[in-house]
Amino acid sequence: MKRIVIKVGSAVLRKNDELALDRLNNLVDLIAKLKNEKKLQVILVSSGAVAAGNITLDLDKTNILNRQALAAIGQPLLMKHYKKRFSTHNIKCAQMLLVAEDFDSRKRSKNAKEVIEILLSNNILPIINENDVIDNQELLFGDNDQMGAHATYYFDADMLVILSDIDGFYDSNPHENEHAKLLKVVSSINDEELEGQHTPNSEFATGGIVTKLKAAKFLLNKNKMMYMSSGFDLKNAYDFLLDGNHLSGTVFKNKG
Repeated sequence: MKRIVIKVGSAVLRKNDELALDRLNNLVDLIAKLKNEKKLQVILVSSGAVAAGNITLDLDKTNILNRQALAAIGQPLLMKHYKKRFSTHNIKCAQMLLVAEDFDSRKRSKNAKEVIEILLSNNILPIINENDVIDNQELLFGDNDQMGAHATYYFDADMLVILSDIDGFYDSNPHENEHAKLLKVVSSINDEELEGQHTPNSEFATGGIVTKLKAAKFLLNKNKMMYMSSGFDLKNAYDFLLDGNHLSGTVFKNKG
């Protein structure tokens, strides 16, 4: 494995009425170790622009134009924190804002891939987010789980890592069933599991378990891996990504 995509959700990067800088810092430290110790190329897909913008301006987030305005405010704030923290590890980063159409167009996806290759070959960390500001409701991916899955496939990464408020895929809803069991390895996803409600846990999030399963199914169909774990406590991510110990979290991979 030489290249991975890490996607972090809004629920992880937001705490009460401010950015969760402790979690952001922990994420940066993990990525730095993956780059420096494991010599991995890392692409970061980061949500959180709307949440960051809402700290400055309180608007009704159910309105798409308000979300776009908040993203315009929040995106540079988010990048400021990433750049400051990554600089402590001597890591330079770059911002890429993409939309679903970029992956539908062969020319545009090829161009984005070539830019990614230039950045990675020069040891620059690409930070990708959906371009909420100029996109419209019809074109929105709607969640960065799908953005992460598409980036993994189109940018030739070996695996997508999703860090969120969902620590894995269970055999039943753990919020409703105290006996629900974490499924450590999943090799197939049926259509019934993709028909549930998104039910994001954060008012700033647009995903949920269903969008993560859709991302996993997309990657399974492309013979790619996905790992899902908690973004609040990165212990399991450290164990799996740095030490190769799969103690918790769910790995989606084809059999064989």
